[in-house]
Amino acid sequence: MNLPLTALDWIALAVFAACWAGYAAVVDRVPAIRERSVITAMDEHRRRWMRMVPDRENRISDISIIGNLMTSTSFLANTSIFILGGLVALLGAPDLGERVFGAVPFVQVPSDPAGWELRIFLLIFIFVRAFFELTWALRQFNYTSICVGGLPTGPEAQPMAAAAAEVANRAARHFNTGLRAYYFGLAALAWILHPVALIVTSLLVLRELHRREFRSVMRDALVSGQQS
Repeated sequence: MNLPLTALDWIALAVFAACWAGYAAVVDRVPAIRERSVITAMDEHRRRWMRMVPDRENRISDISIIGNLMTSTSFLANTSIFILGGLVALLGAPDLGERVFGAVPFVQVPSDPAGWELRIFLLIFIFVRAFFELTWALRQFNYTSICVGGLPTGPEAQPMAAAAAEVANRAARHFNTGLRAYYFGLAALAWILHPVALIVTSLLVLRELHRREFRSVMRDALVSGQQS
């Protein structure tokens, strides 16, 4: 089976995959790099939070914080469903999508229907992954609330608090993975415009993710908060 892709399309897809998978592999799997990220900084703040919970008899504020985390996660998970519905609709009406994008200057809309479908299927794959990551994060935040509610008071509760912190940290990691899928989903959308647009947006998303997770003012503030 010959796919309706040019050499430039394959290059663009390779750059896109290298940016997404490569960045995730390096940041999530290399400890020396991960330790310098905002993700790790937040992990330590969640551990501090859980260590303080056993000293409070009234934990309404803690449950409220977890509820806020669940709300934002649920919003993105629900949004991914709406996006998937729109993408499936585009598969059923390719002429409409081609007319809309074809009206944009310098756009190279695929002439072969199979080329259009490949672009939509890539987006569907990305947002299906985002949905699964976000719903798993939502369940883990739910587990965190149960762990917090079940913590006894006193110093003997610290091992259970450490376990609750680990559950919360795992939920945050899956939330972050789902959020990255959103970022790269926007990059993949550019493939409909032109393969070069996919290359450029993939590199821009990679740069922005690196800036936010390693070189942002927020990351510096979180790290200084750990050291204080």
